[in-house]
Amino acid sequence: MYIEQGSEGPDLLLMLHGMGATGAVWSPMCAEAGARWSGRWLVPDLPGHGRSDRQDSYAIGQYAASVARAVLPHIRPEGRLVVLGHSLGGVIALALATGWFGVAPHRVFAAGIKLAWSDDELRRMEALALQPTKKFSTEEEAWDRYLKVCGLAGIADAAAAVAARGIARDNDGWRLAMDPRAHAVGKPPVPELAALARCPVHLARGQHDALVTTAQTREIDPDARELGPHGHNVMVEAPAQVWDWVASLG
Repeated sequence: MYIEQGSEGPDLLLMLHGMGATGAVWSPMCAEAGARWSGRWLVPDLPGHGRSDRQDSYAIGQYAASVARAVLPHIRPEGRLVVLGHSLGGVIALALATGWFGVAPHRVFAAGIKLAWSDDELRRMEALALQPTKKFSTEEEAWDRYLKVCGLAGIADAAAAVAARGIARDNDGWRLAMDPRAHAVGKPPVPELAALARCPVHLARGQHDALVTTAQTREIDPDARELGPHGHNVMVEAPAQVWDWVASLG
């Protein structure tokens, strides 16, 4: 698994990105980590994304198991493990909170988890998982598609740090780095995972996040936060808001 890390100290902040993106979306948070976090931080590209290897299954449990194996060597017994996940990464963070995967987070934060799924949306995801990898004749076309898929269009361009590792080049053209089969993750069992958590779990969303409402989020966490007038990728748009949220509870 491709991992970026930094800072020093016994505590570890693990940041998990959403579907279609890469760990690069946390770069604005990482840039402020020295002043906002008293410990180390670690950011992987999830399996099937960015520079990480693909895997046979993208079920939430398989994601969590893969992440736990990669992170375990970085955890110090005298330190705390705090997990901050976005969207799909937030669901994986909740899975880690159950303690089933060999790590024991001290606290979990999850922003922008989509909670309501229609049958049509689930069927569309299943169809996308079965499609062959789409190839683009130019790098510009691939970047344009990537920025739209991961919700960064209008927020960042291809040269931005948050877009890094989003596309790859093969002999026959450019493609998104994400394995299309990762769309087969299915409807995440968020209420069940939150109920099984062995540590405090905190949810949030940007006020303009079109994928989830505050009311839906507060059905899981009555104290769920609104992180200002921002969209789905709030950690890109307003990293200080996310840091304030983590600091207020962590």
